[in-house]
Amino acid sequence: MAAVGDLHCREDQHGRFRQLVKQVNASADLLLLCGDLTDRGMIEEGKVLAEELSALRVPCAAVLGNHDYEHGQVKDICSELSKVGVHILDGDHFIFEKVLGVAGVKGFGGGFGNATLQAFGEGQTKSFVQEAVTESLKLEAALSHLDTPKKVVIMHYAPIPETLEGENIEIRPFLGTSRLSMPIDHYGAAYVFHGHAHHGALEGKTKSGIPVFNVAMPLLTKFTPEQRFALMEV
Repeated sequence: MAAVGDLHCREDQHGRFRQLVKQVNASADLLLLCGDLTDRGMIEEGKVLAEELSALRVPCAAVLGNHDYEHGQVKDICSELSKVGVHILDGDHFIFEKVLGVAGVKGFGGGFGNATLQAFGEGQTKSFVQEAVTESLKLEAALSHLDTPKKVVIMHYAPIPETLEGENIEIRPFLGTSRLSMPIDHYGAAYVFHGHAHHGALEGKTKSGIPVFNVAMPLLTKFTPEQRFALMEV
């Protein structure tokens, strides 16, 4: 199982991911993409990425990231990726060979632990918190419908603060929220993968001990430049 996020594909990057796809085909049975698939959320970028991923010989499940929403062309981007067999998850799941269930959401920010932002005060604050709550509920729904022997979770935003170590402390509340870890701890999973934190840490654990991996490509490139994705066995 290969996992990577934050590809940030641009329209002038034909061939950029050719080697990655070749390596995934040679070493994995499944590819998981953890958001920010495009750089500015443009349909042209989605078309280039779809062209790159058309050479995949393994199934692919993905979630979107904040960059993918920038120009309001999410539906078009998803349409292009679906043409090459990419399963975009947004509160739903993908079943791989009746053994592994993949639950996916984009996620959202809001902070962690006792510092989690609460829905109090201005309407704008309440709306911000509600988005995080909604994403958590979507993940809960996806996990509740999985009865496969193994489960993994993919998202863009971080569900724990540990994988944000290395990011500026001022922006960490906007990179994820512990609200996303609640359904994971309740329903369980073998692994959780997220992106978004380009300068974060590679791994951590939820309160119940479920491994969480930050697979943002810029971060992985620092540690394993020859292989820009995480490879896990389930």
